[in-house]
Amino acid sequence: MCGMVGYVGAQARSALDVVLVGLGRLERPGHDSSGVAVLAEDGGIAAARAAGGLAALHGVLRERPLPTGGSAIGHLRRATHGAPSEGNAHPQLDNAGRVAVVHDGEIANHAALRAELAARGHALASETDTEVVAHLLAEQFSSCEDLGEAMRQVCRSLVGEFALLAVHADEPFTVVGARRGRPLVVGLGDGELFVASEGVAFDGLARDVVGLADDQVVVLRRDVDGVGCEITDAGGSVVTA
Repeated sequence: MCGMVGYVGAQARSALDVVLVGLGRLERPGHDSSGVAVLAEDGGIAAARAAGGLAALHGVLRERPLPTGGSAIGHLRRATHGAPSEGNAHPQLDNAGRVAVVHDGEIANHAALRAELAARGHALASETDTEVVAHLLAEQFSSCEDLGEAMRQVCRSLVGEFALLAVHADEPFTVVGARRGRPLVVGLGDGELFVASEGVAFDGLARDVVGLADDQVVVLRRDVDGVGCEITDAGGSVVTA
């Protein structure tokens, strides 16, 4: 299983540091590539990826540090599509670099979706099924301008088992997640929110833990009032907040 961690915080805490610590708790033999994406406070997504586990990723980050941000996602990959490489590591981004996605599982209809995207002018660079999701999210977000709704729409087109975390540069204080057949757990802390493939990633940091059910979407968001978490079903009805 791949390891995934996402974080949104209102405190003066580095989102990147939180995600890297969480990934360290999830790392297992067999994880062959790794990566992180930070939503920079001054706008944009900054990502780093490595062929290899966290030690390799830390080496990349020492050479090319990422900017400070209050939201981030990270990933440890166990290859399904594509050989272990920096290009096949997660996060996978859309062509504009505005969307970043990490993923556990397998999108069974990725080949058909890839062909449809190519016909619409998308240029997919990796061998992964995950990159398809990044491009689809970019398309849907351009129509609805809401990352949670964009994720719900994309999930309706996906066949297979998956857990997904995604960020968009136009929503710099938001992490969205979705699952079907693969685990995804949300942690509610004091002024900060966590989401991961396993709760051990944020053990001791969250006061409450919520497991998502199949075909639910979670939006973790920070605004002027603090942080908030909303979980909806596939149709957009709120399950809990």
